[in-house]
This record gives sequence, structure tokens and C-alpha cells, in this order.
Amino acid sequence: MPSHLSADRPAPQPPERRAVDVLISRTRRLRGDVDAVRPNMMLIDEEDPQMRWRRALCDLAVHHLDDLGTHLGQLREGLPPEPPQTPEEPAGTSAFDASDEPLDRSEPGSLIGRVGSAEWNLLTDEVTWSEELFQIFGRSPDAGPLSLDELPSMLLPEDQPLVTAMVTDCLVDGRPIDGEFRVLRTDGRMRTLHMMGEPVLDADGCTASMWAVLRDVSELRRSQQAVRTNHDSLRRRQHRAQTEHRMAVELQETVLPPWRDSLRLPSQGVGALDVAAHYLPSRSSSLIGGDWYDALELPDGRTVLTVGDLTGHGIQATSAMAMLLGALRGMAVAGIEPGALMGHLNQLLESSVQPALGSAVCCRFDPSTGALTWAQAGHPAPLLFRDGQGRPLLPPDGVLLGATSGVAYEQDEVHLLPGDVLVLHTDGLNRHRDRVAGPDALLALAPRFAQARTARECVRSVVTEFSGTERLDDACVLIARIGA
Repeated sequence: MPSHLSADRPAPQPPERRAVDVLISRTRRLRGDVDAVRPNMMLIDEEDPQMRWRRALCDLAVHHLDDLGTHLGQLREGLPPEPPQTPEEPAGTSAFDASDEPLDRSEPGSLIGRVGSAEWNLLTDEVTWSEELFQIFGRSPDAGPLSLDELPSMLLPEDQPLVTAMVTDCLVDGRPIDGEFRVLRTDGRMRTLHMMGEPVLDADGCTASMWAVLRDVSELRRSQQAVRTNHDSLRRRQHRAQTEHRMAVELQETVLPPWRDSLRLPSQGVGALDVAAHYLPSRSSSLIGGDWYDALELPDGRTVLTVGDLTGHGIQATSAMAMLLGALRGMAVAGIEPGALMGHLNQLLESSVQPALGSAVCCRFDPSTGALTWAQAGHPAPLLFRDGQGRPLLPPDGVLLGATSGVAYEQDEVHLLPGDVLVLHTDGLNRHRDRVAGPDALLALAPRFAQARTARECVRSVVTEFSGTERLDDACVLIARIGA
């Protein structure tokens, strides 16, 4: 309704009804568009704060559009009827669809009753409330409207001083009213109201009455609170994920070997291994997995090569990886055979406070004889490249680490020749969207390996081949080239 800044001011002319109909039609179409992108309430994962935040934003947008439709509907109801159409203007040309019927005031959940008006006459003590305001307060019109003295009785105690101050400033100093407060209705429901009002002046410029519009913003404020709550939850989750990711990266960088270029093991003598390795992060996930690689020179001159992978991601997976890799290094230095070593790792993982599954391969190379003794636990077999051809080694028996207790891991032995290339890799290298899982892509690199002069060049070929693929998991590759 128009402002009552002055009792003598003429009422402004209402806008054209057709223009209001166009705005209503646009608002309803926009609300339909928002509903179309609104997440399905039944499909929302309540454990996902990002989805809850998106749903809360959509709910808030719907509330705003509903309120806009309410105000436009009330504006249209107060307009004079549209004149009859002329023959030059046939029915159906209006932008307002005839199927868009006005909202029923008594319809459950209708927003028409969310805005009401009131006027308190200071000269006659007469109080006038609109029908909508009675509905907002849950008060029967037969009980009559509340006077300014009675109004605080329905407010929450902590909101009463605010309303008293706003009304006093309006009546005494002529200040406009703009504030929110909560009322407790007779049916026990609490509503949040936004009140805007102004003093109505008489011919002498004195306050004759106070006029106000009260809007029920309960649902709007609940939606805004839901947005804030879910946004804060999402930010906390993102911060926690970033912190865990940083810790996982730092732990991985601390545990994995610090060397990046080719490594010669042993550092002196004939038949030494030229070793290089690389970690390939997943392109489909920012989480760090439990993949590892390592090359370790033993006190007797032999060399241990290993790669492995634990299930899971994040700090838990990297912590378990650090524990296993530390245990593997210690047992290898102690001279434990690869097969028995796998059995101990299985027992360690099974008895861990945070049980997990893992796969691993452990190879021990003797440069004096060219013998490679190795064992595996549910892991892809090493690939041997010789004379421009590649093949996987025949794996000895071995189940996943942590899968069952009391199992024995077999080991096998193969003799390597100078110029041979041995490739150890984790399963993530074969798990991607645009290739068939398996070692075929690696075996196809045999011609490049044959031309490579160092293990580092072989690793570069692998990285070049697989860096453009969308892997489902992170991966490690370790390549050893047997020297003359």
C-alpha cells in the first residue's frame, strides 16, 4: 500500500495492469526455471555439505521469487480491472497466461498472507489491521487488532526493547521504522516479522498516526540460515581436506626416496642397476593414495626393488604406507627373503589399528650372478624387456596384504642379462577410462626401451605415454636397467 508520509498527499496513480501481469508471468517462469535446477530432495546426500549448500541456495532463491510473486499479486489485486479487448487485440495476446490464476488466499502454504499492514491513530486510538496481518499473528479478527501498548505482549522478551525503541523514535522524532522481531502466536508457533513504517503527519506537521507494513520473513530467514550453516560446513570440510592433502603430500615426500634422477645400485662394481622412478598422480582425484616405490642397496651388495599400493586415500593411506615401507626396508636389510618378507608385511597390516588391503612386489637382485629373486602380494607382475620384446614374469602365489592371516608367500627366481629392462608398476597405471586395463600399453613401449640409454629415458617414455590419460587412481613406476 502507498506510504502515508502525509495525510494530505494524494495517492499515486497505480501502474498499468497489463505491465503487472507481464511481471507476474516472468516471475512464475523464472521460478519454474529455478525448480528445474533445484536438487531433488530425495536424491540429496545429507553427508555431502556441498550438496546441502546448493540445495539451501536454491531454497533461498525460491523463497525470494515466491515473495516477489506475492507482492506483484497484491499489487495486481489493487489495480482497476483491465478494459475490454478491442477486435484489434484478440484474446491470448497478453503476456500473462490465462492459466496463471491468482493464488488462493486460503491455499495451504500460500504466500499471500505473508505481508500485512496496520495503522495506529494517535488521535482517536483507532487501530486498523489488514486481514493478512491477522493471519500473520494467528489472531482472529473477532479479537480485534493489538494496540501499540499491547503489541509487545506477543513478542519474545529479548525483542521487546527493540520494538519499543523503534515505535518511540517514530512517534516522537518522526523516524521511519525498519527492523525485525519475533512474535509467539497463540498456537505456539514463533514467526519472524520485518516491520517498516512511517509517521502520518497532520496539517501542522505533528504525528497523527503511525502506519506500518509487516512482512513474515520466517521461511526466508530459515533459508538464509541454512545457506550460512551449509556454507560454513562446506568451508570447514574444504579446509580439512586441504590440510589433510598437504599433510599427505608432505608425508609422502618424506617417506619416498629423495632421488629423482637415475640411481646406480650398487654404486660400484659390474652388473649394477641403473634405477629411475616416478609418481603419477590421479587426474580424477586430488587425493594422495598409498602408492610407494623404493630401491635400496643392501649391506652385502645386493639391491632391493619394490613398489606397492594400499587401498584408500589421504593421510590414513599415506601413514599406513609409511609404516609398511619402513618395515620392508628394515626386514630387507636384515636379510629376510622376499617371500617371508611379504608374510611379515601381511601380518603387520592385518594387526594394524586401522586395517587396510594392499598389494606389493619385492625383488632382490644379485649383481654378481644376475639372479632376481622376487615375491608378490596380489600385485601386477614385473615386466621384463629384452631384445626389443617385453613380457610379464610368471608370478608366484601371493594374496593381497591384509586379506587373510597365516598365508605363505612363494617366491621365484629369474636371471637377468646386461641390457635387460625391468619395469615395476602399481595397478593405477592400468586403471584409466580410455584404455583396456592390463600391461599391453606398457609392453607396447618395448621399442622405445630398446633405444633408451638410461632408466630415466625409459621413465620419460612411460610418463609421456600415460600423462595424457585420465587415470582413476594414482600410480608409481620404477624401472631398472641392468648394466654390463
